[in-house]
Amino acid sequence: MTAPPRQYAFQHAGLDRAEHLREDHDALRAHWPRARLLVLDEAGDAHFHGDEDLPEFLLGQALATLPAEASFLGLDEAGAWFALPLGALQSAGLGEPPARRLDLRSAAVRWPALPASVFAQARALLHWQQRNRFCGCCGEPLVLVRGGFSARCARCAIEHYPRTDPAIIVAVSDGERLLLGRQAAWPAGRWSVLAGFLEPGESLEQTVVREVMEEAGVQVRDCQYMASQPWPFPAALMLGFRASADPQPVAVGAELEDARWFSAAELRDLVASGEMKLSPRLSISRWLIDDWMAGR
Repeated sequence: MTAPPRQYAFQHAGLDRAEHLREDHDALRAHWPRARLLVLDEAGDAHFHGDEDLPEFLLGQALATLPAEASFLGLDEAGAWFALPLGALQSAGLGEPPARRLDLRSAAVRWPALPASVFAQARALLHWQQRNRFCGCCGEPLVLVRGGFSARCARCAIEHYPRTDPAIIVAVSDGERLLLGRQAAWPAGRWSVLAGFLEPGESLEQTVVREVMEEAGVQVRDCQYMASQPWPFPAALMLGFRASADPQPVAVGAELEDARWFSAAELRDLVASGEMKLSPRLSISRWLIDDWMAGR
């Protein structure tokens, strides 16, 4: 059985992150005038020119110098990309920001794959910077270094690095049915496969077993890693699995409103009738569902 193509968001190979340039200030200044800027506000939305489907990004030459708040994201064939907080742009005296504004979820389905991937990188990085301005050891202000990918305390010299939170997401089958759950906060009719974050000292496989038991009371027999997806909402990495379980009743845990087994025929009928809405195609959760359905 061949898995369906990975069409979910942020699967582009992305930029050459060129880590060796992060502390080469002369090289970064040389790249700056022609660099494209991902300008993000505190909500994580991008500000840009052009059309919402074909964005045009501000160039570094619009600012006289490379701001200390600019973070070097990497290179593509046309040059460098930087992330810049909207506040830094306004401090430079450029007046009104670019007219267009878009959130990452919308950009993931509207923008070309490369800029959508760069946006995801920028949003995760700036979110970490905004929430890590002081040293967790001594409380002193932090200074961004290494192109924005590290923050150093001038007092105790400890370096802090961006955090990524690993989470499993798993399609559990008993051979004939797929286990899906829904949260109370989701839109009416929305269902998805189960997911959850790793705990300290836990392997991915242990997390799969624990989360499925906690959320649905189902004992998993085995699991297999499938694929991953950056999920910067705000800083997760989704690690996709498929898992097997014996047929057994579901016992819904505290995190879900409901959880049930569905056959492939039931899923097709419920989706076709509009009674069920599966995860959007921008997410790996939908790909895991489609992968299971492809075998049936």
